[in-house]
Amino acid sequence: MAETEIKNTKKITKKQKAVLDFIAKTIDETGIAPTVRDICEGLGLSSPSTVHVHLKTLEDKGLIHRDPLKSRCITIVGHERKAADIGAEEKEAPVGTGDFSNIVSLPVIGNVAAGQPILADQNITETIPLPTEIVGDSSSFLLKVRGDSMVEIGINDGDYVVVEEGPVANNGDIVVAVVDDGATVKRFFKESDHIRLQPENSTMDPIITTDCAIAGKVVAVFRRL
Repeated sequence: MAETEIKNTKKITKKQKAVLDFIAKTIDETGIAPTVRDICEGLGLSSPSTVHVHLKTLEDKGLIHRDPLKSRCITIVGHERKAADIGAEEKEAPVGTGDFSNIVSLPVIGNVAAGQPILADQNITETIPLPTEIVGDSSSFLLKVRGDSMVEIGINDGDYVVVEEGPVANNGDIVVAVVDDGATVKRFFKESDHIRLQPENSTMDPIITTDCAIAGKVVAVFRRL
């Protein structure tokens, strides 16, 4: 496999260059980009947040492109110049949270049944960095969907839904509702003497209840490939 070459003359720090070289080397050897965990392990870095800072800087400088909604989504921009040829500044720039001005790490909280409600696990299983343009601010959280009751609007088993936390919903909103000690993703309708939680699957019946709590509204959905 031919060596990946990079076209860019903008200066980067030694550590940023090491990250860039590692990405290029991994793509050359495996045909796919490394994950943040791969970069941490390959370069002996202990903090994934440090890698995210370097990746954002490299993207801002036009050296890489990332799709924040996919895993292994880093691509090298340009193919005329090797990473090793890019000038590296001797002094390392400080790493701080300022570089995360448009990225927020959202907690993944348990799983959600998008079929019959199941007990919702409220433990945070991981955090995922996502752009604020898509997910809003840090008051949102993520839940993993189980079941196929929402497939007709593109929410599938195993997808992650981005939930804007709040107890209020309007008719027609897609919500995470807590019913009978379980959490479920449904379309919300408040009717005369009950609440209807409507699935988006023509083979399934709605949940009719007089007692449910709204955990939040679904504002986005994504899946890992």
